[in-house]
Amino acid sequence: MTPRTVPGTRFAYGTNGLTDLRLEDALTLLSDLGYDGVGLTLDHMHLDPTAPTAELAAKTRGIARRLADLGLGVAVETGARYVLDPRRKHQPTLLDPDPDARARRIGLLVTAVRLAAELGADTVHCFSGPAPGDTTDDAAWQRLADSLALVLDTAGAAGVALAVEPEPGHLLEDLAGFQRLRKSLGEPPTLGLTLDIGHCQCLEPESPADCVRQAAPYLRHVQIEDMRRGVHEHLPFGQGEIDFPPVLAALREVGFGGLVTVELPRDSHAGPALAASSLAFLRAEGRTP
Repeated sequence: MTPRTVPGTRFAYGTNGLTDLRLEDALTLLSDLGYDGVGLTLDHMHLDPTAPTAELAAKTRGIARRLADLGLGVAVETGARYVLDPRRKHQPTLLDPDPDARARRIGLLVTAVRLAAELGADTVHCFSGPAPGDTTDDAAWQRLADSLALVLDTAGAAGVALAVEPEPGHLLEDLAGFQRLRKSLGEPPTLGLTLDIGHCQCLEPESPADCVRQAAPYLRHVQIEDMRRGVHEHLPFGQGEIDFPPVLAALREVGFGGLVTVELPRDSHAGPALAASSLAFLRAEGRTP
């Protein structure tokens, strides 16, 4: 088996980039390559959060055992495109004007928190969704805060952090938006941040490395891939514009101990090869003199 990464940097790979593999095969692959963990997206292919209760519980127990056997850490991600609606990508969201639709997304996040606790994960990733066109800005932010407050209660009881991801084109799309949400909720300790390094390159005013430093007090999960300025497209390493050594140095500098998860959701067709090349790239770029 390939040796693990150097202390202080825990690399993982997202299962949303391995959807052509059975979950068992994906986990074994990542372990054999030397990854430290996995970003497990809840979806119908790997772990279906909408499955009947007994079936979901049994599968979760099996995955937890396999993760332990392989020595893999895990973060639970909730960005599957059609897990709640087979025709509308990422819908419904926490901002949906329909309370019943909104409740379905809230329910998914509550389920994700419970699954995370059973899997041994300390973090659940989520996102706001785009603001509905007929909703005022203030109303959308209030709706987001109200929706997440319901999930944060469950997260606190479970000992799991809810890590919101700023997503280009969403209501909460940048670090400033995260701070607005955090303050509106009274700065709860269970609300953390998922920082996508590519998104920093795409739209933040600061460099990705400076974004890491700015986000450090709230950072619970990191997603990483290449990207170009102004274009929200997740790219394999070397195909974008990001200078990675300063980013990886910043993660070490701030003492981030969570998972740094490769996020290539449009590249499952080449998943095994990209998982191998991505880890080799990150190790090479992260070497200290």
